[in-house]
Amino acid sequence: MDIVDLKILKCLKEYSRMNATAIGEKINLSTSAVIERIKKLENDGVIAQYTVLINHEKIDKDIIAYISVSLEHPKYDTNFRESVRNNDEIVECHYITGEYDYILKVVTSSSNTLETLLNYVKCIQGVNLTKTLVVMSTIKNEISSLPTMAEDNK
Repeated sequence: MDIVDLKILKCLKEYSRMNATAIGEKINLSTSAVIERIKKLENDGVIAQYTVLINHEKIDKDIIAYISVSLEHPKYDTNFRESVRNNDEIVECHYITGEYDYILKVVTSSSNTLETLLNYVKCIQGVNLTKTLVVMSTIKNEISSLPTMAEDNK
């Protein structure tokens, strides 16, 4: 990956529907070269998918919380992961170091649905401790970060 690839990724990160012609004009590269590079980034797995960002407030899901979860024993890990995958309000799950085993990001519509979701998590076999933090406001929400190169000053 070089500086040109990073510029292409930056364009797609800002607007994933930007076409190759617009990207080429922005970074001074031919449309065919942009298409070729995008295909290579996709084939190499650098671009994992194209997606849409949903404004959760517009769909009445404006409660965001993080739930730290500790399991009694690693034997409960598989069941816990499956239970998390099966709940649509749990939008992220990360295995972490420290006092807790996992941190979950949840998006839900009200304090009542958050309570229901928290009870769901607490009832998963093997869960012995949770800690919940409710987001009051979001200052920055980036999907991913890009690597930096010394030549990239834009």
